[in-house]
Amino acid sequence: MDLAKRNLIDLQQYIAFLEENNHLVRVKSEVDSYLELAGIAKKYEGGKAVLFENVKDSDYPVLMGFYWHRGILADLFNTSIGNLPFAIADDIRAWRQSPMESPIVKKGPANEVIEEEVDLYKLPIPHHSEGDGGAYLTSSVVIAKDPDTGVRNLSIHRMMVVGKNRFTFLLEELGHLMDYYKRAEAKGEALELTVNNGIDFPLIMAGAAPASAAPIELDELGIASQLRGEPVELLESQTVAVEGVANAQFIIEGKVLPNVREPEGPYAEVTGYYAEREDRWVFEATAITRRKEPVFQSILSGKEVYNAFGIGVSAAVFDKVHSIVPDVTAVHFSNGSVPYHLVVQIDKKHEGIQRNVIMAAFVAHPFIKTVTLVDTDVDIFSVDDVEWAVQTRCQFEKDVIFMDGIGHRLNPSVDDDKWTRMGIDATVPLPREEKFVRATVKQVNLEDYDIEGG
Repeated sequence: MDLAKRNLIDLQQYIAFLEENNHLVRVKSEVDSYLELAGIAKKYEGGKAVLFENVKDSDYPVLMGFYWHRGILADLFNTSIGNLPFAIADDIRAWRQSPMESPIVKKGPANEVIEEEVDLYKLPIPHHSEGDGGAYLTSSVVIAKDPDTGVRNLSIHRMMVVGKNRFTFLLEELGHLMDYYKRAEAKGEALELTVNNGIDFPLIMAGAAPASAAPIELDELGIASQLRGEPVELLESQTVAVEGVANAQFIIEGKVLPNVREPEGPYAEVTGYYAEREDRWVFEATAITRRKEPVFQSILSGKEVYNAFGIGVSAAVFDKVHSIVPDVTAVHFSNGSVPYHLVVQIDKKHEGIQRNVIMAAFVAHPFIKTVTLVDTDVDIFSVDDVEWAVQTRCQFEKDVIFMDGIGHRLNPSVDDDKWTRMGIDATVPLPREEKFVRATVKQVNLEDYDIEGG
């Protein structure tokens, strides 16, 4: 990618880019971070990003919606919407072959100001949905180090403010951070972290990368460096032995406490349901550093999560599945389903390969619940086209398979951490019979015609 050459590696540069390309609205009225801010942002969901310039009882503006339009992200990477996952997949492949090292510095934009007292309530952390248990960090990238090897991991977690220096948050059972934490807790030790807010899109992509794309022995910061086009510079912390992102807006340093669990939730998750309130892990903040004039960033559950998560995961899943079955030409998480329904496009040359593709997809990401296979004449980005293929090409009695698997705990259909996965073969049988030839019309260029009122 060429983000570094285009000066697109921090949030201020992103805001300028959004404004120059008519992708930004500014809310100048005073807005309360309790429910009102998210309520206004929801009205713009899927369109322009929103910069709230005057947040009640806060000195900092808040940006929301940067990730909720794929066209904006494609413009950012100077490519098309359809090609974006492939471009990211190429960079993930290049990273694995030749990873970049991240330099560490003592001074940077993210520690221009060192807060004398840790007070999370001074940050404009929004209370998003009416049933949420509190205000939540939703778009911050967590950096941790493997307790045994020192290899860095990036991840993204919902984090609920429960005190001036305290979050409760969710750890995923299959995540690398959970693996780190269990090993630290077994020794009776806390796990040190930095929580980085207001970072660039490549770091979000790296934080969302599944284990199939980013093995535990590799430093995931290299993915972000590859996407940027230059190494991500890291900043020495004040109180922990884990670095922060040097050009972040805010860095919250701290540690996950061993053998401590406290209530977290409810929270309106990407599923559209509230995650239940349960005793979960506790992060104790030990320092906050920031820019002199920072912009706080938040993500609203919904389209922004689909894109921020879905594009990067699509890239990683495509890379994995295509390496197993080269007939695979594209993948896409169906809109509204992330990370559950994966549509896979294949240029099928041999009958029977479909089961291999479905199995490869389930291996590539643990939380995929449904895989739908379609031919190359089907637009995988169109729900209508995929539905058409399923209803006209799939014979359910022989083209649908079921298998048991570990479910995603955020999905309310999961029972005892298990669910049934489904694979749907909506490809035309080979040899292709004439009855499956798709109707077409002549392709024309409207610029060749004199049309009034068009």
